Amino acid sequence: MNAKNKSINYQTICYLIIFSTTILIALWFFQILFLRVFYERYQVKSMQKISKKILKNNDDILTNLETIAYENDMCIEFVSENEAFSFNTKMPTCILEGNSSLVQNYKYKLLKLNGDINTLKLVNKEYEVKGLLTLVKKDNNYIYLYANLEDVNATSIVLRNQLIYLTLIAILLSCLLALYISKKLTKPIIAITQKAKNLGNRNIEFTKSGIREIDELSDTLNYANEEILKIDELRRDLMANVSHDLKTPLTMIKAYAEMIRDISYKDKEKRNEHLAIIIDETDRLNTLVNDILLLSKAQAEVENLNIEEYDLIKEINSILKKYTIIKETEDYKITLSAPRKVKIKADKNKLNQVIYNLINNAINYTGKNKDVYIKVTSKKDSFLIEVKDSGKGIKKEDQQHIWDKYYKNEKNHQRNVIGTGLGLSIVKAILEQHKFVYGVKSQKNKGTTFYFEISK
Repeated sequence: MNAKNKSINYQTICYLIIFSTTILIALWFFQILFLRVFYERYQVKSMQKISKKILKNNDDILTNLETIAYENDMCIEFVSENEAFSFNTKMPTCILEGNSSLVQNYKYKLLKLNGDINTLKLVNKEYEVKGLLTLVKKDNNYIYLYANLEDVNATSIVLRNQLIYLTLIAILLSCLLALYISKKLTKPIIAITQKAKNLGNRNIEFTKSGIREIDELSDTLNYANEEILKIDELRRDLMANVSHDLKTPLTMIKAYAEMIRDISYKDKEKRNEHLAIIIDETDRLNTLVNDILLLSKAQAEVENLNIEEYDLIKEINSILKKYTIIKETEDYKITLSAPRKVKIKADKNKLNQVIYNLINNAINYTGKNKDVYIKVTSKKDSFLIEVKDSGKGIKKEDQQHIWDKYYKNEKNHQRNVIGTGLGLSIVKAILEQHKFVYGVKSQKNKGTTFYFEISK
């Protein structure tokens, strides 16, 4: 089975079996193979501890030795210059009882060693058991301590037999536990997977399972489904709006072309008037196509920014000249409040498009007084550019959507006086490409202000 195609059931079972087996192997390793080693080390440490206690004790040594011998199941021999005493030497397997050459040889080895406490491991061949023989040198006296090392073979056999059964039980329990865990995990994941194949359906809701990670995935997919539905709705609106904006000038072009062909082709004045309308509608079509292309490029960032230093105020004045005919024929008042010169670094053509679109938007939605205000303010670290109208304002809940393509409050899209309905989307894309801070402030019946900041 390919690793990437393994199910959670399979992987969970494998991991739990490997984990259980590793623990059991560790138990076998330490409890069976090293049991004797650990036991002998423990006995040696115990013997050392008792020897140090004897060495430090300044009370009646003989009375203490008798107590120590019986409490710790060992035999002890006390040897001084004048006398010798034995304690608990009747203990089975005690080698201090008698004067065998083997025992004397071990005692001689201990006497030759430096230090007040020395220990040797030996084998009592008579009883076929191992033991520890320790010599404590105290005040020119010699104290021999002997303790058996119990045979742990029988214990090892019992443990080994228990571990065999324990291994089988552990593997069985691991499989059952793995099946339970994997089913608990896979059931909500399978349900999520099935629903995820139908993302974009209003009837889909990803439910929670009580597992934090899966619940977070459900929340993410619920959010993604909502966004897909929004995008789908925006796509339908965009197609309807673009179709509307394309169809209207095309209808006009066709109608006036037919009029020229059938009616006004002999009347020069009428013909020129109809041709002018065809040219205007063609220009509007061209503007719409250009805006769509500009927005697509800006959002895809396929064009690099051509950053240059230039005078922002000079460019704004140049843009305002294009609105002279509107100011003269339709009584619009466009007021600029700014320093004489503002040097910035940006893509001049794209930033001009931003200012142009914001002015168009203000003209389209300003109030009956037809006032539009443009203000440039020098702040500590940036220049603040604001474009304000005197219209009805934008509801707070609608402000986050105004940057969307063709966003509208009403279902029936009304064509703007100037522009294509893509202006604010283009503004957003260009400003984000420059990484400029931007936003909107609006109050009901007090107008709307669009702003952005250019770092100094």
